[in-house]
Amino acid sequence: MPEKLTREDVRKIEEEIEHRKLVVRKQALEDVKEARAQGDLSENFEYYAAKKFKNKNESRIRYLERMLKTAVIVDDTSKDDEVGINNTVDLWVEEDNVMETYKLVTSVRSNSINGLISIESPLGAAIKGHKEGDRVYVKVSDSYGYYVVIKKIDKTTDDSMDRIRSF
Repeated sequence: MPEKLTREDVRKIEEEIEHRKLVVRKQALEDVKEARAQGDLSENFEYYAAKKFKNKNESRIRYLERMLKTAVIVDDTSKDDEVGINNTVDLWVEEDNVMETYKLVTSVRSNSINGLISIESPLGAAIKGHKEGDRVYVKVSDSYGYYVVIKKIDKTTDDSMDRIRSF
């Protein structure tokens, strides 16, 4: 299934690819060359570690390039009073009687531990497009769901926690 990416996601991925090709690849090749020059490769840990790092970098480049080729670009704009991509939302979870704060992002940037939830997750899909004060049902499975109330929508963008996942 293709990734849903914003134009900003695409820009960040392109920057990572360029950095990996121009900086990391050059260093990885140099590390392999230096380790190979140390002699007997059969017992040379540095050589195997350098090769592993080089291969991991090349794998990441291929993964990101493939992601960009198959990606679906989604619009990250929304109405001023609606929950949209890159908005931070304060939710009151009725079932637990707690307030929680999440930022709605694309799946490539999601990290629920840090409060970044995907637009494709049950919660993200449920609240997207809703307004402050809306009571929204979040369907988790056929037999379970819960209600949240949207208390506050913050449209300011703060990228301090946003990072493209890497291996």
